[in-house]
Amino acid sequence: MKILYHHRIASKDGQYVHVEEIIKSLRAHGHDIIIVAPAIAENKDFGSDGGWVSSLRSLLPQFASELLEFGYCFYDFIKLCIAIIKEKPDCIYERYNLFLPSGMWAAKLFNKKIILEVNAPLLEERSKYSGLSLKRLARWSQRYCWKNADKVLPVTDVLADYIRNVGVEESKIDVIANGINVDEFINKEVVKPELNTGNKLVLGFVGFCREWHGLNKVIDLIAQPGYEHLFFVVVGEGPVRGELIEQASTLNVKDRFHFTGLVPRSEMPKWLEIINIALQPSVVPYASPLKMLEYMAKGKAIVAPDTANIKELLVDGENALLFEEDNIDSLCEKIRQLVDDKALRLKVEQNAKQSIYDNQLTWDNNAKRIVKHFTVLYGNH
Repeated sequence: MKILYHHRIASKDGQYVHVEEIIKSLRAHGHDIIIVAPAIAENKDFGSDGGWVSSLRSLLPQFASELLEFGYCFYDFIKLCIAIIKEKPDCIYERYNLFLPSGMWAAKLFNKKIILEVNAPLLEERSKYSGLSLKRLARWSQRYCWKNADKVLPVTDVLADYIRNVGVEESKIDVIANGINVDEFINKEVVKPELNTGNKLVLGFVGFCREWHGLNKVIDLIAQPGYEHLFFVVVGEGPVRGELIEQASTLNVKDRFHFTGLVPRSEMPKWLEIINIALQPSVVPYASPLKMLEYMAKGKAIVAPDTANIKELLVDGENALLFEEDNIDSLCEKIRQLVDDKALRLKVEQNAKQSIYDNQLTWDNNAKRIVKHFTVLYGNH
């Protein structure tokens, strides 16, 4: 099958992992993938931003920035038309973005089936976190894309509710959670990083750490009497880095705390290898957190919030311990339970890894499901 993969991601960050892994898996199954997307991210390193486009938009008033964003879809539509005429793809797979109806226009013009992958309700997300100036246009574009796709693939059932609420029929919706690369996170032998943890029990956080993650409380925990056997590693970066390092020094635990800074994507499996208890302090309510799935694949004892989207994959006391949302004291209590109860820790570690297999949470399986949807849409059952 020849599939046109359409997206508008200009930065090589966490969301780009999803794009790369799906494309890689589809190609591994013998499908021909044509990519129509900004060229900016292709040759960038992991962690890079959107280059000159991001810089330009940051200088503009918000309404002008959003007009520029919407204006891109007309240029993008021409790119899509040229690619479809030249490559003659069988179908279109698109990663949803706000102000981007061009994929739907091209699908209608050339009578192609289009599947829309949705990772966030961007109208609501951007309204909350950055504000929207052209809100009516944004609302129209989100609704238009969701309702005109032949199939919509949200990453959680919580997110699917947003899609249902605009009137998309249930038969058009299939929830497909994020996945993991089995070769990278399960099958591959990895060498642990050269970090002397002193054979201690290692607590780990992966990602961009902010104040609301409450990692200062975790440093307080490892400094408490009776927890001298704990080591805490933060794999990533964030604005609280300096504060955490200073706190560890003040509490005399700097020899049991390590902050890696930004780590290349390829090195993530080896850093996860040294972690025993993996922390997911917070998550947006509709996300399918990639790092949580990677924790599961590596068989870590996970501590995560008891939100509806997390509970789609994790069961408290079975394959993770879930703490009360937005309650850092509850997070620390769950960490203590895993530290103090080795049998419980081993149980959730084993069950977390088994959940990957039981629920087929792999990019390979996601690719198979995508192809099956296209096959059904074209009537080839």
